[in-house]
Amino acid sequence: MSTLRIDKMLWHLRLIKSRSLAQALIADGHVRINGKRVEKSSIEVKIGDTITLPRGDGALAVRILSIPPRRGPAAEAQACYSII
Repeated sequence: MSTLRIDKMLWHLRLIKSRSLAQALIADGHVRINGKRVEKSSIEVKIGDTITLPRGDGALAVRILSIPPRRGPAAEAQACYSII
């Protein structure tokens, strides 16, 4: 697997608690890939992409290092990205 939908990616990486919350965040225009606003949950994310999403009063930016095959434990998820 070389790509993954943005809503599944956020959920697999444990950055969002559920896919439906990820889809709502995307629909509201709060998620960006490589600086461009994501308008659909079906947009594919690949290795090397940067995802930016709101976190508290600021924003969280992560670079994708690998595509997670599943929503596993937190340590497994954290190995798939680096915080920028």
